[in-house]
Amino acid sequence: MMLKPYRLGALLLALLAPPVIFPAPALAAPAATAEGHTADQIGRFLAGFYGDHGPSADDRKHRVSQVLKDRQQENADADVLLCAQNKPHAIGIGAVTVAQSARVGWATVTTHWAAGDTDTFTAYVRLDSRPIRVDDVICAG
Repeated sequence: MMLKPYRLGALLLALLAPPVIFPAPALAAPAATAEGHTADQIGRFLAGFYGDHGPSADDRKHRVSQVLKDRQQENADADVLLCAQNKPHAIGIGAVTVAQSARVGWATVTTHWAAGDTDTFTAYVRLDSRPIRVDDVICAG
């Protein structure tokens, strides 16, 4: 019996052996593009939440973080969601910024008052809040 070099024997085995079919690897499901709310969703939510004169009682109960609810209880003489003591005549929502790494989105909210005055504050929304809700409000001054 004549011994063949290993490489030649391996080649002969590969040629003579029946083909082995391996199943194709399962493709992973596409990753979520950016889990959480988009800037457009946050903008539409804030516009609906604040409306023309401020959030409804139902929105205050169901669409606000516990932190803001607690802050409101501590500050009964002011509306922490509007950074004011009265209801504005109109409310506008500015462009929404989303910081994926911080998992938060925010927009400047402008309140318009009877004397033509305006005021601004920033409303923050956590991107993973379910349901979407206002997580924090920072008054401008």
